[in-house]
Amino acid sequence: MNCHSEYKVCYYRDSRTKQVPVLKYIQKIPVKDRAKIAVYIIFLRDCDGRLDEPYSRYIRSGIRELRIDFSRNRHRIFYITVEKKQIILLHAFLKKTAKTPKQEIVHALNNFEDYKINKNFIKYEN
Repeated sequence: MNCHSEYKVCYYRDSRTKQVPVLKYIQKIPVKDRAKIAVYIIFLRDCDGRLDEPYSRYIRSGIRELRIDFSRNRHRIFYITVEKKQIILLHAFLKKTAKTPKQEIVHALNNFEDYKINKNFIKYEN
């Protein structure tokens, strides 16, 4: 892909705990899975946060799901696209069921609300 996107990928940072949930998730998974996730995040950035299925799917309230399947692992990263050409990665999890678990969506919604109030994030550098 030969895009020259001006979009930046950022990780949401919890305003209370100061933790970065998506980075914490990525650091716990196998190295090969991490590498594939990094490629998908770059792909997402290069496409200005606009990917269709099978790469991404709309969840609700402006939140989309980046879908990374690697071997038997189905990683999901919830994200939003906001002003100033930023993609904020809100929440990540390993999908083990056919439907997205409601508690994972609630996590993403809560992180989104915290982001809207506090605008806490860190920039992703590749």
